[in-house]
Amino acid sequence: MIIEPFKTEINFTSSGDLKFFFLGVGSAFAKRNFQTNLIIVKGQDHLLVDCGNICPYAFYTYSTPITKVKNILVTHSHADHIGGLEEIALSGRYISKSRPNMIITDKYKKILWNQSLKGGNAYGERSKRAYLSFKDYFNQVKPLKVKNKSRILHETNVGGINIKMFRTRHIPDSAPSWVASFLSYGILVDERILFPSDTRFDPELIYSMEKDFPSIEWIFHDCQFYNGGVHAGYSELVSLPLEIKKKIFLVHYGDNFESFEPEKDGFAGFAKQGVYYNFDK
Repeated sequence: MIIEPFKTEINFTSSGDLKFFFLGVGSAFAKRNFQTNLIIVKGQDHLLVDCGNICPYAFYTYSTPITKVKNILVTHSHADHIGGLEEIALSGRYISKSRPNMIITDKYKKILWNQSLKGGNAYGERSKRAYLSFKDYFNQVKPLKVKNKSRILHETNVGGINIKMFRTRHIPDSAPSWVASFLSYGILVDERILFPSDTRFDPELIYSMEKDFPSIEWIFHDCQFYNGGVHAGYSELVSLPLEIKKKIFLVHYGDNFESFEPEKDGFAGFAKQGVYYNFDK
């Protein structure tokens, strides 16, 4: 794996290599590194994973129109992951005249639309005597359930990019397991790159994914610099075995990250925004 620099605007294609481009790597309230939203690129295909409230501005700083996004996956309904979806929806309908594809289950589509997007997107106009709905803004791509794994998976393909979605143990902080947690997802990309998105410390998740998919090469794991709350604490992640830590790049971190030295603690390091992680070089 090599890190390639950003040039003039975000590339939505590659020569066939699998790449991650982090628009940001910060926490929900970070001011220095945007929020943890990323673009996956492989060949002619791309996928935006999460679109937080700062995401449209991040695209602007990278001199890239957000209307270039054609495929989206949302991991859960916190503002740093969905706050920019209203702009994508309205820009698609009224500017580019196109509907992005969204990878989303029926269950989460109902939650996302009714509890988050409907208020800002439904009532601007009426179509066929009804207010607008999810399908007026997005094309739903339903992932299929995968059987016989340690944790329930849903799977789909974005062109040549294979995506497996799994439940995470994010909120509330009192939930005893992922089953009792609010709907939130992580993803496994091409059975190579693990991105749990937001989760509390959940070593069972990491161990089970490593067992079921020994081909995992790298892990981009969220991190907070204190224990408690709804993210994995840095000191909790330090307790993982060295052979796992050396695969982990930390994301979703706070602005005081310079007080920590993850490489000395066995991690691959802090993920960086505005560069391409090329996993085929």
